[in-house]
Amino acid sequence: MFPDAFVSQLREDLGPGRAEAVLAGLSSEPEVSVRVNPFKTSLQVLREHFGAIASDPVAWAPDEGFYLSERPSFTFDPWFHAGAYYVQEASSMYVGALFDKAVAALGRSTGLHVLDLCAAPGGKTTHLLSRLDSSSLLVANETVSSRATVLAENVARWGRSDVAVTSSDPSAFAALKGFFELAVVDAPCSGEGMFRKDLRARGEWSPDTVKLCAGRQRRIVSDMWPALRPGGFMIYSTCTFNRFENEDNVAWICGGLGAEALEMRHFYPGEDRGEGFFAALLRKNV
Repeated sequence: MFPDAFVSQLREDLGPGRAEAVLAGLSSEPEVSVRVNPFKTSLQVLREHFGAIASDPVAWAPDEGFYLSERPSFTFDPWFHAGAYYVQEASSMYVGALFDKAVAALGRSTGLHVLDLCAAPGGKTTHLLSRLDSSSLLVANETVSSRATVLAENVARWGRSDVAVTSSDPSAFAALKGFFELAVVDAPCSGEGMFRKDLRARGEWSPDTVKLCAGRQRRIVSDMWPALRPGGFMIYSTCTFNRFENEDNVAWICGGLGAEALEMRHFYPGEDRGEGFFAALLRKNV
């Protein structure tokens, strides 16, 4: 069962037909997907490693990720512990596509300073590392120290040294004025996209939680905003559906902080092969 207020909001935002399709998707089995570590193996070799359970490529990351027809015991797989791949939810791989668009718009792909602000457990961090050369610097930050430890372990497993793992409040980065050309803010959210994988998320959800998260997300972005150089790019994402944490916050960033939204996309179970996810690409104008 889903919270009544969640169902009502989903129907208001999507219309009854699409909402019912999403609710049906949320009641089905989750997809399992993996992303290759290009520094340790190739996509073809990784597919051969998984054998018969290696399935379709992820549509928005076909050169990196693919689905598995069943969930193996990853903890018993030496390749997992060696960092040959990352078990990553397929929808969140879209951040890589947005990152590529930002880099193309910047006009250079070397010597970049990149901030992954809410980085744990490390899916997006390792994805960014797969795209950055050794002349670039990635700062992967996680405020919660216990989660930062997990982040550091996953980064170490990925096998790249050109990354700094930090555990600071987002406001600490304001002193690095204009230092980063690119930032990824996968903001803590109300977790509607987790309803399929984590039944506890349904019980913890409420309209008040959505309101609390939307305000927290605005604070996080505004705190780090000075660290992003004018003309730089931010990828803002959440694993939730509602417009308050997504489109409304993007509109607030554009109007209140001085940005331009270049792209926004929702991923919905029942429509896309993945969990609930929202991602937007913004350019800082001032």
